[in-house]
Amino acid sequence: MAMTTRKRHSPEQVVRKLAQADRMLGEGKDVADVCRELGVSEQTYYRWRNQFGGLKADDAQAAEGPGEGELDPQAAACRRRAGEGRVEGDRRGNF
Repeated sequence: MAMTTRKRHSPEQVVRKLAQADRMLGEGKDVADVCRELGVSEQTYYRWRNQFGGLKADDAQAAEGPGEGELDPQAAACRRRAGEGRVEGDRRGNF
């Protein structure tokens, strides 16, 4: 079997593929055939099922968390506090 390059799917793409898989499974295809048609391994399919099981494409982005450049307000505040502490320690010579 030839190795293919890895591809990252956006959360919306994952939800769409899971919906497509549900349709194919409803038509009587087995999981191995569905995964082959979707171009993912069975392991990936089951992992996606656990992560994105009942979501719609619109909900997937929120479930994935903040996007690049978008920080959770609490995380941002924590990082600022941690950064300020390091800077003050460096100025005083405390390492």
